[in-house]
Amino acid sequence: MRGARTGLGRTGFSIALMAGALLTATSVLAEPVQTFKTQKVDVKVETVATGLDHPWAVEVLPDGAYLVTERPGRIRLIRDGKVSGPISGVPEVYAHGQGGLLDITLDPNFGSNHTLYFTASVAGDGGSGTAVFRAGLSPDETRLTDVKRIFLMNKLSRGNIQYGSRIAIARDGSLFVSLGDRGQQDRAQDFHDDAGSIIHIGADGSIPADNPFKDGKRALPEIWSKGHRNPQGITFDSQTNRLYTAEHGARGGDEINTPEAGKNYGWPVISYGVNYNGTKIGIGTANAGMEQPRFYWDPSIAPGAIAVYRGKMFPEWNGDFLVTALKFELLSRLSQDGKGKIIEQERIFEGKFGRMRDVIVAPDGALLITTDESDSALLRISRAAS
Repeated sequence: MRGARTGLGRTGFSIALMAGALLTATSVLAEPVQTFKTQKVDVKVETVATGLDHPWAVEVLPDGAYLVTERPGRIRLIRDGKVSGPISGVPEVYAHGQGGLLDITLDPNFGSNHTLYFTASVAGDGGSGTAVFRAGLSPDETRLTDVKRIFLMNKLSRGNIQYGSRIAIARDGSLFVSLGDRGQQDRAQDFHDDAGSIIHIGADGSIPADNPFKDGKRALPEIWSKGHRNPQGITFDSQTNRLYTAEHGARGGDEINTPEAGKNYGWPVISYGVNYNGTKIGIGTANAGMEQPRFYWDPSIAPGAIAVYRGKMFPEWNGDFLVTALKFELLSRLSQDGKGKIIEQERIFEGKFGRMRDVIVAPDGALLITTDESDSALLRISRAAS
C-alpha cells in the first residue's frame, strides 16, 4: 500500500518471491552514499538503481522490492540492486512529449488480490488523452494479467503536453485521479470535459455515490473538482484524510490545492502566474466562486509529486509536505502554521541529483525519489547516523 498517496496505513502482507525467474543479469552499481544537512536532521542518500529511462513513479511491494514505471511504456521491478527486464502485458501507451506511462499504485488488498492501478496517455480518434488501468501482477512478478482500462477522458486532443496524472486511493478503495488541461486551458472551466479536473471513480471505474455531479446534469459524473491546470501530484494525508494536489502553473503560479467536492480552483480565470510570453492570465488572482490555492510558488519550481510525511524515521517532519521539483532540481519541504497556512521551510538537494519526479514515503519512513532523465536513478533518503 502506497504510504505517500493513499489515505490508508500499510499492512504487513507478504508475497512469494521468484527472483531467479525475473531478474536480468544486469547489475546496478550503487553510487557512494552521500550525507546532507537539512534544517532539522542529517540525511543520507543512497542510489538504489540507475539506468532508468524517465522513471515516472515508484511503488513498494510488500517484500520491499520496488515497481517503477518508465514513461516510454515499461514497468520494471528492482530488487537487491538489480533491475528486471520489462514486465510484460503493459498496454500500448502514447509516449510522446509529456505523455507515456505515468503513475502506479497498489490496491489496498494487494496482498490477497495482487491488483494494481496505473495511468497512461493513450492514442485514439482525435488524438490522445489520459487513461486509468486496473491489472493484476502475476505470482512470479513477470507480467500483468487481466488488464482493463477503467477510465479514459471523454475528449481526446492533439498535442503532447499536460496529461496530469497521478492516483490517490481513498480509505474506501476508490480512486482520485488528477488530469491536466492538455494545453487547452479553457477546457479546465468546461464541466462537461474531463480535462483540468480531479476525477473520482470506483476501483472498477464506476461512479461513487458521494460525487458532487453524479447525476451528470451540471457536470460529468466522474468530476470531483475543476479549474486545475496540470496537477502531476496528488496525495492523501493519512492522518487528516485531506486530499492535496501539487500543480504546474504557467510562468509562476505553481500551486498546492485541497480539492473538495464540486469546487472550482480557477484555472485559467485566476492565477498567480503569467503566460510564458509575459502576458496576463485571465482576470487576475481572485474571482467569486473560485478557490484560492493553499500555497503557490513564484517563480515556478515545476512540481513533480507531493507527499505528506507521516513516517517514523523523520519525526521532525511529521505533517510536512514534500514536493519534488523538476525545474530547480530539489525537494521542497513545507509545513503549516497554527492557522493552517502553508509555508515553505527549506529546499533540499538543490542541483545535486537532477530533475526530481516522484516522491513517496516508504513503509519504514524513508523517502523514495525518482529522477527524470533518459539515464535516471531511484534514490532512497534515510536518517544519517548521528
